Amino acid sequence: MSRKDAHAFAASLAATLMVSIVVFQAGDGTFGAVPADEIDGDEVQVVSEYDPFAIMAR
Repeated sequence: MSRKDAHAFAASLAATLMVSIVVFQAGDGTFGAVPADEIDGDEVQVVSEYDPFAIMAR
């Protein structure tokens, strides 16, 4: 998915699931979003993290 789509998806997931979501870039250049506790760090570069509790505190 594109970087823009990954960020939109991550924000939506974080708000819906109320868990931290990580946006990452895989080794092949694609972007994705997964819950923070599922990221293992192998062959991915973390781009950003969406924490629903930090967003709500604003």
